[in-house]
Order: sequence, then C-alpha cells, then structure tokens
Amino acid sequence: MASINSGNKGTRFFSPHPHHHTICTRTHQIAALALVVATFFLTRLFDHSLGPCSSSFRNSFSDAIQRSDPDDVVRFGGYGSLLSLKIYVYDEGEIEGLKLLMYGREGKISADACVKGQWGTQVKIHRLLLQSTFRTRKKEEADLFFVPSYVKCVRMMGGLNDKEINQTYVKVLSQMPYFRLSGGCNHIFVFPSGAGAHLFKSWATYINRSIILTPEGDRTDKRDTSAFNTWKDIIIPGNIDDGMTAHKPRLVDPLPLSRRKYLANYLGRAQGKVGRLRLIDLAKEYPDKLESPVLKFSGPDKLGRTEYFQHLRNAKFCLAPRGESSWTLRFYESFFVECVPVLLSDQVELPFQNVVDYTRISIKWPSTRIGKELLDYLESIPDKKIEEMIARGRRVRCLWVYAPDSEACSAFRGILWELEKKVRRFHQSAETFWLHNGSVVNRDLEDFGKWKPPMPLP
Repeated sequence: MASINSGNKGTRFFSPHPHHHTICTRTHQIAALALVVATFFLTRLFDHSLGPCSSSFRNSFSDAIQRSDPDDVVRFGGYGSLLSLKIYVYDEGEIEGLKLLMYGREGKISADACVKGQWGTQVKIHRLLLQSTFRTRKKEEADLFFVPSYVKCVRMMGGLNDKEINQTYVKVLSQMPYFRLSGGCNHIFVFPSGAGAHLFKSWATYINRSIILTPEGDRTDKRDTSAFNTWKDIIIPGNIDDGMTAHKPRLVDPLPLSRRKYLANYLGRAQGKVGRLRLIDLAKEYPDKLESPVLKFSGPDKLGRTEYFQHLRNAKFCLAPRGESSWTLRFYESFFVECVPVLLSDQVELPFQNVVDYTRISIKWPSTRIGKELLDYLESIPDKKIEEMIARGRRVRCLWVYAPDSEACSAFRGILWELEKKVRRFHQSAETFWLHNGSVVNRDLEDFGKWKPPMPLP
C-alpha cells in the first residue's frame, strides 16, 4: 500500500465537469487590470468614508501617530494596534465606605476641589473611565475593576485620618466578591502622590496583588520597601495645570531660546534634601546662569500659577531634583514651557517606557554630581541640539495630558494600553477553588454567585 506522503506527491484534483481551456486575450488582460485598479480606489474610498466612526480608529492610535518618527523618539507600535478592554467602575453608592474615601467623613470635600493640583489624577482618571468607551456596566464581562478613591485629597483636607483610611479600605474590600475571587489582581487603585500605596497603611496585606497607578516608583527614603512593583503596577504622569495643557490659549507661551535669561532654573523648596540644597547654593554662586528664587506659597507674596510658569519658561534647561520622593511634577511641566528637563533623581521611574525614548527628550544627571560641572556641561550643548530636543518633546507631551480616550494620544490612552497588558484570562486566590464542572467556590464550597459580604479577604 502506498504511503500517504507518496500519495500526496502525485495528487490531482479533477472537476466533475469537463475542463475547457480559455484563451487569454489582450482584452482579458486589460479588463483584469482595470478591475484591480477599481478595487484599490473603491477600498481607499470606503476606508476614508468610515472616518473616526470606525471601531478600529477609536481603539488604535491615529495614522499620524502610528507612523514612526524620523528619530524614533516614540514608538507607539509597541502598544499594538487595537485596544480590547472592558473595565467596570464601582459606583460610589454601591459599596459602603466608598463615599468616605471620596468625600471624607462629613461628605463635604468635593471632587472639583480634589481635581486641582498635582494629585488631581485620582479624580481625572475616575471621570475619564466613567465616560470611556471601554467601560462596562456588567461585572461578569469585565476584564478589570476600578476602585474610585480621592484619599490623598481627603487626607490633606482633614476629611479622614490615617487610621480611618485604613479601616475604610478594609471595609470596602470585604464587600467586593470579585476582589476576593481574584485576590485583587484585576482591581485598579490610584495613589497620586509620592507616598504611593502607603496612604493605605495595610496595602501590603490587602492589595499587594492589585494594579496600582501612581507617579511614584520609589519610596526608599522613608520606607523599608517600595509599594511599587514594576511587573504589575503602572507609572502615570503627574497632573499638570490645565491652563498649560489646553490647546489655546495657555497661561503662558514658550519663549524663543534667544530671549531666555538663564541657562537653567530650579523652582522649588529645599525641603532639607541634599540635591535641592546644592542647587540653591549653586544659584547663589552663579546667579547669572542658574535661577532659584525663594518661592512663597502662601501670604501676600504667594507665587501665582502664571508667575510660576513665567519663571519656568525663562531658561533653556529645567532642573528636576528629588524631593520628598523620587518623582517630580516639574519634569512634566517643562515640556509645556519647552525647556529641556534635567532629572536629578537617581531612583525615578518614568511612564510609558516601552514606547518613549527619554534620552531623546531629556537629560538624567547623577544627583551626586550637582555642581559647577553640571552647569559647564549644560552650557556646552549647542542651541541647535536644544531646539531638536524641544521639538521631539513637543511631539511626545500629549502623553502627559489627561484627555478622553477619543483623543489619539493622551495620558489616559497610554494608561489603557498599559492596563491591556495586565489582563488575565483566569483568576484565582488562596480563598478561591473550582470544581470539575467549572464552578468557582469558596472554602465552604459555596458557589461564587452566593458569596455574601462581608467576606474574609485573601
């Protein structure tokens, strides 16, 4: 008997109908070519007619942004081409205790008050998710779950103390069956300040598997361990003043390099930090090169928003040293006054590192070498190179702006792409079990649909 392989070698397929050979004339060739050309133009016309209404347009970066920049400063292709994500947002009235984390014990702290300042991301991300096309109202179909909380603002405004924050978080989590089901790994929390997840004192016990959105990737100056985990958490940009991120008019516009008075500036308080103290002393020694004015944030001489950015735009380089923690809002602000940011924070983590090449738009200098050497180095950089870095930063800064997901490039869209990579098909925890028929049960063999709060947390 012949083998299958040898049989395949000579396999022929015959039609049940007689096979007639048709002579291919020049007329046939011209007609075929015309058909190909017509198909091409009709396809192009159809694609353009879909415009922004097509789902692929809404879910992907725009054509202009997907094209690689000549110098590859940003590679949006690193995110793929299509978002497929469903996020459930817990309603503030759905879980007892959520309102406390959002408005304080008396409910008097408003979201509008919390959206201002560098910690406003806690409100902006929540609001953007509520309006997002990637939001689902069905828990059973959700890939991820968002837990709203304005706890940094609430704490700063006296709405809750540390003990109350801790107790409230634990109470909230105990009422979430899907949190227990996954051990929290599909739940998202925003901690918008340098303290990171440490705002929730028991974070390491309860949300150590959850996705944390924070601008802070290091907290080693005050804690034994960092709450940031590279493999599950996401670094987000700080909240820049809306007056600077608006298309037009802005609080201030950038100055041409030739009109800038200083080589570099540092606008901030000393806070007893070595790097900042060195910069302040350096400014006193070289006042014609480095500006570091005494800033007043209260009283009659308080520095206003406009005055702050007017100072910031008056130098070629904006110095961003470490403060209470490694991240600094000044890094992001510098892109909107178009000065080149100089990071002086060794442990800093930056957002969207898989698509942005920060060596093309910024400088990172060792914090241990702050001195005249730094000024000499900055002074040696030709204006042409500075202009090139500024131009590249101009193309990337849309990633620092919190805008709806309808915008092709924004901080929110970047966060969604990062979240897409966190989605798992399967979830389980130490308190989750499953049976032969696929049903998920708890330790008492109760089906998931019958779990009732409060539940023991994994």
